[in-house]
Amino acid sequence: MGKITGFLEYERVDEPYIAVEKRLENYKEFTIPLEEKKLKDQGARCMDCGIPFCHSGCPLGNLIPDFNDKVYKGRWKEAAQILHSTNNFPEFTGRLCPAPCEEACVLGINEDPVSIENIEKNIVEKAFEEGWITAHPPKTRTDKKVAIIGSGPAGLAAAQQLNRAGHLVTVFERDAKVGGLLRYGIPDFKLEKHIIDRRIAILEEEGIMFTTNAHVGKNISIETIKADFDAVVLCGGATERRGIPIKGNHLKGVHQAMDFLKLNNQYVDGLIDFKSVLSAKDKNVIVIGGGDTGSDCIGTSNRHGAKSVTNFEILSKPSVGRPAHQPWPYWPMKLKTTSSHQEGVERFFSISTKEFLGDKNGNLIGLKTAEVEWIFKEGQRPELKELPNSEKTWNCDMVLLALGFTGSEKTLADQFGLEMDFRTNIKASAKDYATNVPGIFSAGDMRRGQSLIVWAISEGRQAAHHVDKYLMGASNLPLKDDNDLPRI
Repeated sequence: MGKITGFLEYERVDEPYIAVEKRLENYKEFTIPLEEKKLKDQGARCMDCGIPFCHSGCPLGNLIPDFNDKVYKGRWKEAAQILHSTNNFPEFTGRLCPAPCEEACVLGINEDPVSIENIEKNIVEKAFEEGWITAHPPKTRTDKKVAIIGSGPAGLAAAQQLNRAGHLVTVFERDAKVGGLLRYGIPDFKLEKHIIDRRIAILEEEGIMFTTNAHVGKNISIETIKADFDAVVLCGGATERRGIPIKGNHLKGVHQAMDFLKLNNQYVDGLIDFKSVLSAKDKNVIVIGGGDTGSDCIGTSNRHGAKSVTNFEILSKPSVGRPAHQPWPYWPMKLKTTSSHQEGVERFFSISTKEFLGDKNGNLIGLKTAEVEWIFKEGQRPELKELPNSEKTWNCDMVLLALGFTGSEKTLADQFGLEMDFRTNIKASAKDYATNVPGIFSAGDMRRGQSLIVWAISEGRQAAHHVDKYLMGASNLPLKDDNDLPRI
């Protein structure tokens, strides 16, 4: 795969970024594409490693050495066919996936791993540019109708797969536009929304129907869904946001990160004006939570023109390199510095927020923290201990809570009569994605809890196979380990 000696001849090269001061002027993507020769060299780095552990690292089971080899040889159309055989939307994962495949790359044991994610993005962009990605409606239709509730990556993947099987698929989205968290949770500087729109146009041309402003259980009744469809796939995500139960959390200026990001995305899309967003302009902003959502808040705050941006993480600062107890090819919990961090932020670890402070008018003016340490005892849950005499008061005008999600909303589960698991996700079997109610399935974050986009697409594909089997008695839709190459 690739060039036999390529990993000895070429170093890893990543896409450079537009300078910080320039990219902060707008919300556009800011990576600078590599020239084709350099991309081929990156594909050439893929070793003839014998056992490609990148396959097991990828939740979709992407055929990574295969498409790397085609890129090295300049056979881009074949690379696109291989990539789309396992991944419906590589333009999303090629921009947003944290690339567990790269952490499992054999070359990564003692060198920089192959730049799999960037190769993936360039394959799909080349395919769009050349017009290779076109609509392929099914040649025949069944008489079965399927409702997909939620238009995030899991819902879109399930919809395309079930449409390929010939079923009539309708996707219900409660927001004004399709895409779920891809559209309303991911800033445009990471995923410009025309990238979503061009794919949706293809799905519509293939025969998938999208109904927006359709909140099932509210303005569309459960009875209507049950009466009109032969199967239902719930892909509504894990949208119950985690709060912080401390004094002052009601103050004006304390906001959930997803409210902040959604309003800003609507502003960038031209749906609202800037006066309607939660503006960080000229404010001292503190982002609580050190994950990707927190990073997105940092990048957005800097584009607003925040006076300062500070980031708190309650966990200890991770190591820069792979921890000894997380050996290759496992996913390592190591320090991640994103492009948003590079744009300007002060980061603090092992910090617990104890109280929000307000003025007499109920406005946030500061917060109190304490330093903490984690006590680990074998066989027991880690214990959080506050360090004595470590309290500190911070001035701030805005706090953004990027603390993750606690599970899916209960409304749909209650109305459909579905069981939920102990994490308040829809209880659906990992074997066939079926719930306790016949004909109702679930996939993505709504089933597995808050996770990655690549996992959502995988779940949508897997669920589609089992829905098709439920409807028809058998299914030709591929499962993760199948290697058939469908059209792109």
